[in-house]
Amino acid sequence: MIKVRNLYKDFNDIQILKGINFDISKGEFVSILGSSGAGKTTLLQILGTLDNPSIGEVLINQTNPYLFNEKKLAQFRNLEIGFVFQFHHLLPEFTAHENICIPAYISNSNIKEIHEKADDLLNYFDLSNRANHKPDELSGGELQRISVARALINTPSILLADEPTGNLDSESAEQMHKLFDNLNKEFNQTIIVVTHNKELANITQRQLFIRDGIIV
Repeated sequence: MIKVRNLYKDFNDIQILKGINFDISKGEFVSILGSSGAGKTTLLQILGTLDNPSIGEVLINQTNPYLFNEKKLAQFRNLEIGFVFQFHHLLPEFTAHENICIPAYISNSNIKEIHEKADDLLNYFDLSNRANHKPDELSGGELQRISVARALINTPSILLADEPTGNLDSESAEQMHKLFDNLNKEFNQTIIVVTHNKELANITQRQLFIRDGIIV
């Protein structure tokens, strides 16, 4: 599903990624590990088409999205890639249900189908009773589960997560670990997660270690 070849990334005169190569198959659950500043988040942002490589090639489903114009790239990102970050980034003026629906609204999907899918996700994440609550009425664990549901609303090929449990207490973090594991096993969801959490890394099928901008 993903092919990364000879990937380099520079910021000004600083070389962050120094020749990354790897493949990820459909349905794999992979963690990216390494110390702070090793290049993990930079790599994830490039995989998610949020940043451009300086040199090298990234293929997603045999497509190089970096050849697209800005509008087509945004459409590709919206439909093919779901994002979960350390902080939920939910919009405070909207309910949980509305926040989940936003990426699907952007893709101009059928409104009835969007609402049905959001309801299904809320039910799967055991959050149906929180559908009409706004973010300031939800716990940290609930907020993060809503952000995962939002990432999945367009049925993306890839779910990318950057320190998804880094802002949670241990109980909520464990719930998130089980959630990712279930999504992978039940739905064959391809997941790539950047984490410092050993418990989360240990449930992934493969671990990629980055040191000084290369995979070791």
